[in-house]
Amino acid sequence: MATAHPFPLGPTRRGFVGLTAAGLGALTLASCGTGSGSEEKVDVSTQNVGAMDEYAADMQFTATEPIQISMLWTDWPDVPVEKTWRIFEHIKELTNVELTLTHIPFSDAIEKRSLLISAGDAPTLIPLVYTGEEAAFVSSGAVVPMSDYVDRMPNFQKYVKEWDLAEMVENLRQADGKYYMTPGLQEVSVPVFSLVLRKDVFEEVAGSVPQTWEEVREALVLIKEKHPDAVPLADGFEGQSMLNYAAHAFGTKAGWGFGDGAIDGDGDDLVYAATTEQYRQLVDFFRGLVADGLLDKESFTASNDGSGAASVSEKFAAETCFAASGSSGTAIEFAQALEETVGKGNFEITLVPPPGGPAGDHVEPRNFWHGFMLSSAVTESENFLATLQFVDWLYYSPQAREMLRWGEEGTTYSKSGDGTITLEEGYSLNDFGMNKDAGEDIKIDLGYSTFPAESTESRALKESYSTPEFVQYVDDVLTTRTPRDPFPPAPLDEAELEQASLLATPIKDAVDTATLRFIMGERPMDEWDAYVAELEAAGLPQYMELLNGARARFVEANG
Repeated sequence: MATAHPFPLGPTRRGFVGLTAAGLGALTLASCGTGSGSEEKVDVSTQNVGAMDEYAADMQFTATEPIQISMLWTDWPDVPVEKTWRIFEHIKELTNVELTLTHIPFSDAIEKRSLLISAGDAPTLIPLVYTGEEAAFVSSGAVVPMSDYVDRMPNFQKYVKEWDLAEMVENLRQADGKYYMTPGLQEVSVPVFSLVLRKDVFEEVAGSVPQTWEEVREALVLIKEKHPDAVPLADGFEGQSMLNYAAHAFGTKAGWGFGDGAIDGDGDDLVYAATTEQYRQLVDFFRGLVADGLLDKESFTASNDGSGAASVSEKFAAETCFAASGSSGTAIEFAQALEETVGKGNFEITLVPPPGGPAGDHVEPRNFWHGFMLSSAVTESENFLATLQFVDWLYYSPQAREMLRWGEEGTTYSKSGDGTITLEEGYSLNDFGMNKDAGEDIKIDLGYSTFPAESTESRALKESYSTPEFVQYVDDVLTTRTPRDPFPPAPLDEAELEQASLLATPIKDAVDTATLRFIMGERPMDEWDAYVAELEAAGLPQYMELLNGARARFVEANG
């Protein structure tokens, strides 16, 4: 019988990588190629070796003859690929497809991926792609315009419709009217990262769990009074996580979610978020927390090497920190640390919905999760149609999604009549605290529940590895918080992309530097106007002119 921690181990070392990289990915030229990005659509019916004639949604894809598909694989230091992994052989048994891997290290995965794509050496299937990252490869013609071929992907089409995601997919279109990646689809979307806190301490000292940032501040003051040696709030992700989920309640965007920086203004034009009054209020709020000794400076400045909030766990264990940024997985890490010091049963850790703020109880817009691109070389393959069918099955069919997460029904897990999934005896999933150390770990030893399992999820699949506490978090977010409208798309053409890439990086660097200095108290807030002037001198007006022009074109073309 599977037993679980109060929170499943979600994205801690993985999620922030794509979220950070996607921010400026659309404004970084990965290639100086001369492709149009709108290559003529291929008649895939003539490149159908291995393809199924009657392939449809929710059907098992099995190639009619053996084929190979190359795949880019990011190696995490703590989850090395093993030759003994069962997952690849099982996929081959189900689909008649042999996956051949090209490995890149976690430490510089984004750079290595860009180099492979730019050189024309990328494998066919390029996973772990977050929305926005694909734009850098459009002009060179290096990746497939997926919108030309989704009519051959029935599972993708079915769940886009059933989960009401069509408008979000349309917003993926680039300047040429096509989209070049297909994302991970989420039936329900809640913030992965929010505030993880010692519920028992907050209830004891402040009377309840805070619902707004002002209530968070009031509670931190009381906790500080009781624990004078504590700095009760931390981030652990260089401030990027906390600023991201807090920004929505202030009516702006920041941190991991800053992206291209554009946000709707009062009129029709986009404005640069980091120059707005809402952004200034956000910065000033966190500056006040630092000034009053309530926010841990180190957790905002210490380099994040992929271990996430590891140092914050130590502070939780020492009871010098009582709230911090994190995911459901971070909550487990904090709980495990506390078990070693405070003792099991003597504390309560919970992940709470992002607190509300001046702009209301708003959270991030409904989101996709990471998806994939296809290298354009596949359009010349006799297996092109079979490849489209395979990736549609792998990424979007419920059967494949369950397999990638849990393994083989009847071997590694069983499923009851009501859909409840239980790990079989002799198998564990230590990441989720299930049957911990009871036998073979289906992730470490067999290759299931690795990053391909994260992409597309129904609510039922998400809840299959979640405990009542995490399900409650999802329910609380869905019932008490309001997602913001999607940020306005402004896809740039090739010439604009090159101009924007030259402008965006120094502007964003200036924003990051100034934001941190303001929050740390190293720069007075009365220099705000001077800071805005610095951004303008760095080319902000020209940059926003590019984005507003692109936005106007998108609206005209797509409504």
